[in-house]
Amino acid sequence: MKLKNLIEPLSILEEKLFPGTIAAEEEIRGLAYHSGKVEEGFLFVCLKGYKTDGHLYLEQAKSNGAVAAVVEEIRTDINISQYRVADSRAALAAMADHFYDHPSSKLHVTGVTATNGKTSTTYMLNAIYEEAGLNTGLVGTVIVKAGSLIRAAELTTPESLDLHHIFHQMVEQKVSHAVMEASSSGLELKRIGSIDFDTVVLNNISREHIDLHGSFESYFKAKAGLIRKAKKGSWAVLNLDCPYSASLRSETAARVLTYGLKNREADLLVSELDLSTGRARFKVEILKKEPAEIFAGCPGSFTVELSVLGLHSVYNAMAAILAALLQKIPVTVIQKALQDFRGVERRFELIFEDDIKIIDDHFANYGNINVTLETLQMMHYNNLHLVYAIRGGRGVTVNRENAEGIAEWAPRLGLKKVIATTSCSHTEEKDLVTEEELTVFKDVMEKAGLAVELYPELPDAVARGLDNSGPDDVILLAGCQGMDYGASVCLEQIHLLKPHLAKEKVFAALKNRVAGV
Repeated sequence: MKLKNLIEPLSILEEKLFPGTIAAEEEIRGLAYHSGKVEEGFLFVCLKGYKTDGHLYLEQAKSNGAVAAVVEEIRTDINISQYRVADSRAALAAMADHFYDHPSSKLHVTGVTATNGKTSTTYMLNAIYEEAGLNTGLVGTVIVKAGSLIRAAELTTPESLDLHHIFHQMVEQKVSHAVMEASSSGLELKRIGSIDFDTVVLNNISREHIDLHGSFESYFKAKAGLIRKAKKGSWAVLNLDCPYSASLRSETAARVLTYGLKNREADLLVSELDLSTGRARFKVEILKKEPAEIFAGCPGSFTVELSVLGLHSVYNAMAAILAALLQKIPVTVIQKALQDFRGVERRFELIFEDDIKIIDDHFANYGNINVTLETLQMMHYNNLHLVYAIRGGRGVTVNRENAEGIAEWAPRLGLKKVIATTSCSHTEEKDLVTEEELTVFKDVMEKAGLAVELYPELPDAVARGLDNSGPDDVILLAGCQGMDYGASVCLEQIHLLKPHLAKEKVFAALKNRVAGV
């Protein structure tokens, strides 16, 4: 693409202030925001991130073959054509969309954001689409899927250039429906810029990433941007049981549909909920038959049975159901897809079920912890054993709130002790538990009167949980990056303890795992 055409969509372009030698008619072979990925004839875009600044790597980009750069600050010491813009992240998104010929506009794209449940909701909706015979795309925390092309994900929400390239691949693969997660950092950093969303979903908001965003208000603003910036004529699916989600009903140009378990003002309501086995069975009531083009032909109510565990799975399913109904997917298809859906790794995942149940959950934040432990309260079992990986690298605020969530639920669950680990040998450096994070966890546990058995190594903590367990008990492997390998460690130990069990049965949960194996 010629340079003049590539920068055409940049309404935020200020001016070409440092001309260098490149002509506007010159062909640009590609875009890059990482200097190490620049090739001969590329346009380099200098991005400012949380930890570094692309302007510092302009010389390296030039050496690697960049013929021009989009910048927010002119580097007069480097002889390369520089186009100054007010916001290089927005510029990158707009140029990437233009470079790949607006791929998202050729797909039906659903964006899902939430503090908890983004991954599960996107997977559920993708499963419904696949059951309906659609060729699908999926972008999220675990995998990136473009039709038959599947790979492990690197970021929940990829950088805008990578994201538009993924949508381009989907078009090439003849995908019709794409579902993607929109993280708070992805929203704040404009990674979803210039994406043509047809449906946007906000499931819930609770306190998370406070240290990253600076305040809860900033975090909520980032999340809410997906709804507030939705285009006219699109659909917004909102959870009325979450006050933050509900507050956005009047703050979007999109048409709004709602769901809930408690609020009878919702368009879709959950009733007759049974979580006694951990696996939900419930009735969906369509309280409002408008708009007629969506609900025409739908029964007034229908039953849903989930194979995955958890109260949170009910909310995720409701969001997916509404998004699917918007695409006129038959109720019978939705019911079958959700009953067959086996879940997403580490989202209240039942990884072993014999004389004991072992559940693997990412236990990320206060809201996630509340829903997870509320589900356990509804289940039937003898004793609960909590093996908790303290959340490294997320700061004191998140770790205090997580510990407080455990402390609040402990009396209701009969929990007297927490087996904790810092997972020293099973995390990357950025996820190591700091002394401050460990101290605040211990302080909250002490004030709550909860005993703590602390193990630096994950296998030792898991082994202790297994040693403590008896018939009809539940072991909860809880924690984010520090427990990523908890399931594989635990099942290896189960295999040694119970050699009479078929290996295929013991390791069944790891068969399709992407991470932690």
